[in-house]
Amino acid sequence: MSRLPSPTAVRHNRRRPYYVHVESTTVRNARLSYRALGLLTYLLDQKEGWQVRSDQLSKGEGREGREAVRTSLRLLAAEGHYRLERRRLRNGKVVMGTAVSEFPVDQWKKDHEIFSTQRDPAVPVVEQEDGTFFVEYPDGTLGSDGFETDPYGEAEPPADLEPEPEDSVDEKSLAEKPPTAPQKRAPGARRPRRSATQKVADDAVKDVATVQKAEEKAALDAAAEEVARWWWEDAEKHLGPFVGKANGYVAMRGMVNKALEKGYTKRQCADALRHARKHLPSAQQWQNALGVITNRIVPHQSNGRVPYSDSATWGDQSEDPPTSPGGSPTTSVDDSDDATFGVLARQ
Repeated sequence: MSRLPSPTAVRHNRRRPYYVHVESTTVRNARLSYRALGLLTYLLDQKEGWQVRSDQLSKGEGREGREAVRTSLRLLAAEGHYRLERRRLRNGKVVMGTAVSEFPVDQWKKDHEIFSTQRDPAVPVVEQEDGTFFVEYPDGTLGSDGFETDPYGEAEPPADLEPEPEDSVDEKSLAEKPPTAPQKRAPGARRPRRSATQKVADDAVKDVATVQKAEEKAALDAAAEEVARWWWEDAEKHLGPFVGKANGYVAMRGMVNKALEKGYTKRQCADALRHARKHLPSAQQWQNALGVITNRIVPHQSNGRVPYSDSATWGDQSEDPPTSPGGSPTTSVDDSDDATFGVLARQ
C-alpha cells in the first residue's frame, strides 16, 4: 500500500498503479449494479489524498442523488470493494477514513458481516509501526486488514512502467551540511488546509468556549443588576429621588459591572456605594470607596486620618435592615460568603 498523504485519505488497494484497473471478475459480478460499478471506477480514479463524501459525490450534472450514492457504497462494502474505517493512529488520535479496492477482498466481506451489525458500522483499524493497519475485532484481537503487502507477488512489474531513478546521496556531504531551519510561510501564501475532522474538532472547541463565555457574561450582568437595583431603591429612600442625567442608573450599573469583573464581591460593591453616598458616584469617588471598603485606603476624617472600622462607619451589623419606600425590607443579595445587602440601619 502507498503512504497516506493525510490520516483521513482514501487507502487504495491496487494491483496496477497510475491508471484505473478493474478486474474482469469485478466487472462481471452480477451482484454489483451498473451504478455501483460506475461509482467504484470513479473512486479508483481519484488521488490518494481524496476523501469519499456522499454529499460531494451526488453534486454535479448527471450525478445521482445522495441516497443513491449511499446505497451503492453499501453494496460495494458488502461485495468487498469499499469500507468505512475508524483509524487509531500511532500518536493516539482517532480519525475516520475510507478504503477502496479494485478487486473483491474476501476479508473485507467477512469484516462487513461482523461490523455492519454493530451499533457503529465503521471498521476499527490500528496503525502499526511500519505504517500498515490491523483490524481490531470486538473481542480485542487483531487481524489482517486485507491489503496486499506485495501487490505484484513474485512477478515483475509491468514493462510499461519504468522504475523511478534513485537519488544519489553523498553521505559525507550530507553529514557536513548543517541542518536547515524550518521554512517560514512566504507572505501572501495560503495556510495549509485543515482536514474535515480537524475542522469539526476546532469548531466544537470554539462553540464550547463561546457558550462558556456567554454564560459567564450573563451571570456577571445579573449580579450587577442585582446590586444596582438594590442601591437605587436604597439611595432614593435616604438621599431622595435622582435628578441627574437620564441614564444615571445604567451608568451606575456599568460601574458595578466593571468592579465585579475585577474581582470585587457584590457585598463590597454595595458597601462602596453606601460609602460614596451618591446615586451615581464619579469614577474617582467610586474607586476611593472601593479602596476604603477593602481597607486599601484609610478614610479621611475632619480630625485627621484614622484607622478604618466597619462598626465605626456603619454601626452594629445586628441592627434591623433598611426598608424600601413601601415599608418592606430591602431585597437581600446573596454573595459567596452568604452575606446580605442592606443589613445596616441608617442612624
